[in-house]
Amino acid sequence: MASSRIFTLLCGLLAATLVGATLSPPAVLILGPEIIKEKLTQKLRDHDAIRILHELPLLSAIREEPAGGIPILGSLVNSALNHIIWLKITSANILEMQVQPSADDQELIVDIPLDLVAGFNTPLVSSIVEIHMETEAQATIRVETSKKGLILSSCSNSGRSLRISLLKKLSFMVNPLANSVMKLLVPALPKLVKTQLCPVIEAAFEDMHEELLRLVKAPISISSDHLEIDLLSSAIKDNTIQLNLGAKLLDSQGKGIKWFNESVASLTIPALDSAPFSLTVRHDVVDAVLADFLPPEEIMVLLDYVLPEMALRLKNNIKLISEKAADQLKHTQIVKILMQEAPELLLDKGSAKVAQMIVLEVFASNEVRRPFFTLGIEANSEAQFYTKGVNLMLNINDISSERIHLMNSDIDLFNPEILKDIVTDLLAAILLPNQNGKVRSGVPLSMVKALGFTGASLSLSQDAFVITPDSS
Repeated sequence: MASSRIFTLLCGLLAATLVGATLSPPAVLILGPEIIKEKLTQKLRDHDAIRILHELPLLSAIREEPAGGIPILGSLVNSALNHIIWLKITSANILEMQVQPSADDQELIVDIPLDLVAGFNTPLVSSIVEIHMETEAQATIRVETSKKGLILSSCSNSGRSLRISLLKKLSFMVNPLANSVMKLLVPALPKLVKTQLCPVIEAAFEDMHEELLRLVKAPISISSDHLEIDLLSSAIKDNTIQLNLGAKLLDSQGKGIKWFNESVASLTIPALDSAPFSLTVRHDVVDAVLADFLPPEEIMVLLDYVLPEMALRLKNNIKLISEKAADQLKHTQIVKILMQEAPELLLDKGSAKVAQMIVLEVFASNEVRRPFFTLGIEANSEAQFYTKGVNLMLNINDISSERIHLMNSDIDLFNPEILKDIVTDLLAAILLPNQNGKVRSGVPLSMVKALGFTGASLSLSQDAFVITPDSS
């Protein structure tokens, strides 16, 4: 009964701890304003936004409610408009967007500046009368909690940013007409931007959002398996979009091997600074990727044929333990290295190590079934991670035998430290080339390529890998 109460108490304490803990996602993709602007600009291009601007029905818009609906002024303006044969956009440009946080930092405000030239033709003058118009559409991006993604919550043009001017002064007969047209464009143009351009901006944003989801969900090949990414949630931080990502490791048949979700494992997300984007991947995800490349395995080597100098060194070391055993070594002597568990990745202050538990056995020849001895080795290696183009690469270097245990011996009992140097050299000559061969292909960073970059840079924190575009 007491043990039941203790168990209940422990469960309650654990639950309270988890409730108060900040859960971290397996990976975080932060998109800076450059990426947002570039992607949205491209989608506006794809939706032919410039053509939409060229086709704005200016003349019909200013004829709808001339002079604000005042009858006397309306008749005068209508009389003036009768002198206009046509009025349309002759030049349209979408200038560089600006992305900034809202006042409460919960939304992103995207200002889309428009530079327009409209021309109208009138019998009063032989040339086209040109009017320069500068305005902007303003779109608001916010998080849609129920859908875990982002939406364009509003798009408008208030008219406060509108500036209209004649490109050149005309005759005293045409100037009043031009001034009347410009006054009528002041209320008409913002309405046209909202009704004609805003739907295009909304469609472009939806396409951009779908493209971002496709690129983050693209499977990442790992050895014979692959990582599948999913969107857990979205957030807006300052002038960036933060996509919190989940992951699962699948085998070649699509069967789930391991799932990664939000957990209490720490995740330090560095500031984006001037980088266009950053991808931060939690330590345990990279550790699982390494384990997928280097599963438990057994390596057997005919030492005298492959590494004759080491075979001689090993014989001399064994002679120190037992001359009788050393004399039994044949040209077909075998060294067997057994990895019973996948290696473990350790991160510390910007560096990485690979910790491995290794079993090493020495057989006098290929005919015997019992080894001279079996050693358990706790080894560490330097893990040198780097990028090559858009691939994450790894070299495992400088293996060291931290501890050696004598698990069993068919010869005399001995202190395994006697064999430390030769064992370390055997691991460096046999195990490391085998492991480096398995990781040589690297991991393709598909997100980097999908975002339009040809190279990536890598940095390590105490608990994560941080990938940014190559600045060179």
